[in-house]
Amino acid sequence: MDQPASKPIRKRLHRREAGVRFITFSNYRRLPLLGKPGARNVFVDCLYEAREKFGFALYAWVIMPEHVHILMLPRNKVPMAAILKSIKLKTSIRILERWKELRAPILLKIRGPTGRPRFWQPVGGFDRNVRDNAELRREIRYCHQNPVKRGLVEKPEWWEWSSCRWWMGIREPSVRPCDPPPGEERAWSAWIEAKRYM
Repeated sequence: MDQPASKPIRKRLHRREAGVRFITFSNYRRLPLLGKPGARNVFVDCLYEAREKFGFALYAWVIMPEHVHILMLPRNKVPMAAILKSIKLKTSIRILERWKELRAPILLKIRGPTGRPRFWQPVGGFDRNVRDNAELRREIRYCHQNPVKRGLVEKPEWWEWSSCRWWMGIREPSVRPCDPPPGEERAWSAWIEAKRYM
């Protein structure tokens, strides 16, 4: 007697919404939509507005011309999706409104399937939990070295659109603060060590 064909078993991955997260997301079609200082400044404002609203800990970040890296710790049971939606939506609305006023030619390149302009890639990007302080140091270093590796600046602290200058102890008004390191106080040595590469 033949058995009916069984349905394939699908594994479902459930993301653990806990701990420090390393997040990366890109502009639509990986275009350099954050290539101008004004656009990057809008993103920084939206990032810090979301931090104020949702209370997440912000440890490191960098804004590149076509993508963003953020190391953060969500708090108060706020889902990561809500935080990212707030940052991305506010950024895209503010920048696209300005481009529409200017009738910027880039608007023709970023039309999505519906004909409306898109600022971000439709997929969520890269998001994973940071396991320990050693990995956290590596990710901070990666964020801060990204503009140097791309040839945008010679030294990481010269790139204004990252947390690098805060990490180096520069506390001028234009430098946005980050949060102190997570974990026990003795783990802070890992954070202090992270400055040595700069």
